[in-house]
Parts: sequence; structure tokens; C-alpha cells
Amino acid sequence: MKKKLLALLLAAVMLVAMFATVSCGDNSSDDDDKNQPGVAAGMASYDVPAEGYDGSAVTITFYHTMGKTNQAVLETYIKEFNKLYPNITVEHSAMGGYPDLRDQIKTQLTAGAQPNIAYCYPDHVALYNVTKKVIPLDNLIGSKIEVTDALGNKTILGLTDEQLADFVEGYYKEGAAFDTLGTMYTLPMSKSTEALYYNKTFFEKNGLKVPTTWDEMEQVCEAIKKIDPNCIPLGYDSEANWFITMCEQSGSPYTSLDKKNHFIFDNETNRAFVKRFNSWYQKGYITTEEIYGSYTSGLFTATEGQRCYMVIGSTGGAKYQNPPTVDGQPLFESAMATPPQLDPANPKVISQGPSLCLFESENPQEVVASWLFMEFLTTNVEFQAAFSMETGYAPVIKSVQNNEVYKNWLSKANGYNNLTAMSVQLALSQVDAYFVSPAFNGSSTARDEVGILMKNALVKTENIDEAIAKLFKDAVGKCKFSVK
Repeated sequence: MKKKLLALLLAAVMLVAMFATVSCGDNSSDDDDKNQPGVAAGMASYDVPAEGYDGSAVTITFYHTMGKTNQAVLETYIKEFNKLYPNITVEHSAMGGYPDLRDQIKTQLTAGAQPNIAYCYPDHVALYNVTKKVIPLDNLIGSKIEVTDALGNKTILGLTDEQLADFVEGYYKEGAAFDTLGTMYTLPMSKSTEALYYNKTFFEKNGLKVPTTWDEMEQVCEAIKKIDPNCIPLGYDSEANWFITMCEQSGSPYTSLDKKNHFIFDNETNRAFVKRFNSWYQKGYITTEEIYGSYTSGLFTATEGQRCYMVIGSTGGAKYQNPPTVDGQPLFESAMATPPQLDPANPKVISQGPSLCLFESENPQEVVASWLFMEFLTTNVEFQAAFSMETGYAPVIKSVQNNEVYKNWLSKANGYNNLTAMSVQLALSQVDAYFVSPAFNGSSTARDEVGILMKNALVKTENIDEAIAKLFKDAVGKCKFSVK
């Protein structure tokens, strides 16, 4: 008995130590990992129970970051799911923000007390699977086992050809961005991207052109600063997104799945664009969320004092860019466009928003039941439509756009009080421009560090070249140190 307890204690200590190492990245050298970079290491498949779902009573848990309003939509469709599978009880819990969700699951994984399903970002999945407890979805997706629901409908356990074709391709492919094998670890739940919000009333009054390139953006900022010297023309909500997007637009390295060379963003091209934006900040053209101390929508919707006339931020936060009102009347009209590009003919826009992943369970029926619920959320047209209308996230399946209720909602998009619908329209129009970065144990650190780098570089006023070079070197060094 003492030997068993000691073994269990040692296993727990090893898991805790492993997470302490990879909370900022991991560079495992296990033999099984050598030819499988990223999250797929050591776990390439899942054995689906031969009976599929056997109808037994199971309770599954779902962790997410939804507020009360969004939870109300979820609960409505849990009831719809239970009409099909009455013996599957779905318990869901909000874990705060995404970092809170990540940290909670990370802690629970060490004790084997993880949920069945979770909202996730790729970086989080890479971290979770240090324990090899994230289930690869390929066999579930491809399963031809027949399932009969409580209404007598017969279908296959996996995704049909029609369901697979219905996914927005770029969103679906994010689930295979973890390794060079194309192993699927997530299904897309709802997606957002970045948009350029601008004060349409101000632009039209002053004869300004909406910038489509960064050169045009610089010219517009200069013109706005002359019109309103006290303003900050542009706010950018995410320094990390800005840096990563510029790498993608430049065709310049950021990170790699190569375990020997994950962090490849310290190069001349990247240092040059950071230096350029430093000059913008010094001229008062731009601020960011971290420098301003809050989302820059606060400047965009300000009714007095300093303000901005453009914001680059998430389409999922469009409602916060709605113009302020006085006596029920909006003070201006908002509008939105694709963020500036280096090459408008080859646009690159970051893809964001939650996906869903599955975790191991001692009860195979919990896993299959969880898969059925995941499949329901990601392929049900009515749920995807309702969730999009409530949250402003873009639906992940194309057929939602044929839903009459959804089409009617989109038709009422405007720049006064329904910028949310307009943001979804923009997000849907950019599907061919989306990109995602590689996800590995350490990619979350890289994202954090380039965001810090960008923020610190903007405010430098002396020896700019040397200062920026040191920031890049330090950022790469911290990333590499974190995976030792």
C-alpha cells in the first residue's frame, strides 16, 4: 500500500513539475516525440467504442468563458440537445476569462479532474496536452458507427460529408494546426477576427479616405492629427496581434513547429516594422490597449476630451464601438473595413475565437456523449445562428447564412446601433484572408513576449535601433529559457 501511495505521489509531482516548465513552453525530448512536433506527440488516435453511444445515462461537464446572456443561449440549446439525447446531462460552468479558464484546466489536469469539453485557443490545447489527455478527434470525425437518437433519427457518429463541407474551411483547418501530421484536436465553435473601425461621419466631413495599406494609414493619421491636434488618430487593441499580423503580411518568420527552432521572429524585417511604428507613436498617431490602459474603444466612443477616430480591434467586440448617444441620438456613424495591408491583393487577417476540445475520461461513454454535444454545437444551424446574433462572433458553418432569421438580422446591420451584424458581415467576407500561427508548448509565451516587445518598443525615445534590437533579443531569450 505504501509503495502504491508513493508511486501516485511521485506521478503527481512529475506532472506539476512538467506544467511548471511548460506554462511558458515545453521542449520534451521523449523518443516518441522526435518525429511528431507539437501536441500530437505520443497520442495519435483515439479508440472509439464499438457500440458508439449506447444510450446510458452520463453527465458531462463543459467549461467556457460565457457571460449570463450567452449562457442563456447555450441553455436553450442544451434543452434541444436533450430532446435528442435525454440521458446525457450537460453541466456547464463559466471560468472567467480565457487565462482563468486555461489555468483552471491546467490545475485540474494534474489531478485527473479535468472537464469533458472546454472552450480553447490553440496555445491552450498545446499546453493541456502535456499530460496527453486531449483526445485526437480524427477517429470520432470519421466514425461510421450508426447512432439512433430519442426521436428515432438514424445517423453516423462522425461527421457526414455534408457537415464537413459546410464548415468554413479556414476555421476547420485550425483544428489541425498543432503538428505536421494534421492531427485534429479541435472543432471550431465561433470565430472572430480584427477589423478597422472608423468614424464615418468624421471621415466624410473631412474628405478622408479609408486606408487600405499601412502607407495610407500613416498619411491618414497625419491628416487627422492636423485636424484635431489633441486626438490620437488610431488605437490598436492588441500589441501581440499587431506584431504577429505584420509578420504574416511581411512573409517574415514568427514561430515554427520545429522544436529546435521555435522562436524565429528576431530578424531585420520585423525590427524594421517595429521601428516604423515607434515613429508613429512618437508623433502621437497611435496608442494601444496596454499603453492606454484599457480597450481603445473608450477613446473611439469618448464624448469629451481626447479621442480617436479609428480602432483596430476584434469583431467580437463590435458592440463596444457603437457610437455614443445624446438624447437617444447617435453622435456619429461608425463603419468598418479590413485592417490595413502591406499587399491588399494578398490580404492577411488573424483568425481568433474559441474552438472546442475533448478530454480523456475513464468512462468511454462520457467521451462519446461529449463528442455528440460538441458535434451538435458546431453543426447545428439554429444554435450557430442564435449564438452569432447574441455574441457577434461569426458562425463556423456556411449554411447559417441561408437561415431566414439570420439573414434578416444581417440585413439590419448599421453603423449606429447594430455594428455587431456589420462586424459579422465583414468577418464572413474575409474568410479567404485568415491565418493562424503554429501551436506548440511555448507558443503562448511567444505571443506574450512579442506583445510586451511591441508595447515597450513604441515608447522608446533614445538609441532606437539598439533599444529595439535588445528587446527582440531579450524576448527570444525569455522564450527559449521557458522551454528548457
